Amino acid sequence: QVQLVESGGGLVQAGGSLRLSCAASGTVFRINAMGWFRQAPGKQRDLVAVITSSGITNYADSVKGRFTISRDNDQNTLYLQMNSLKPEDTAVYYCYANLQPYRIAGDYDYWGQGTQVTVSS
Repeated sequence: QVQLVESGGGLVQAGGSLRLSCAASGTVFRINAMGWFRQAPGKQRDLVAVITSSGITNYADSVKGRFTISRDNDQNTLYLQMNSLKPEDTAVYYCYANLQPYRIAGDYDYWGQGTQVTVSS
């Protein structure tokens, strides 16, 4: 059973930084794209950043220049470095992965349980 376990959320003042991590555990044959999404209260879940298995990245306009997504393919771990945080970045951040759990399996989408990021003004 594959699990995505996030860590690194918390409370920070505006202008501060946080680093989120997401580790994939269990049986994992291959991980394709990975990404971070966020959901603020009363709003839909939106894409923050995504990274392919070859390292190609894409960011939401609202975080470009402030957030950096990266991954360690050997450790099956995803990161999100968040700098110059703003109160509007406050949300629950979810890790996402499209992966193949077994050699003969198809590709499936997995989500982490979410980690709260709160930015105070």
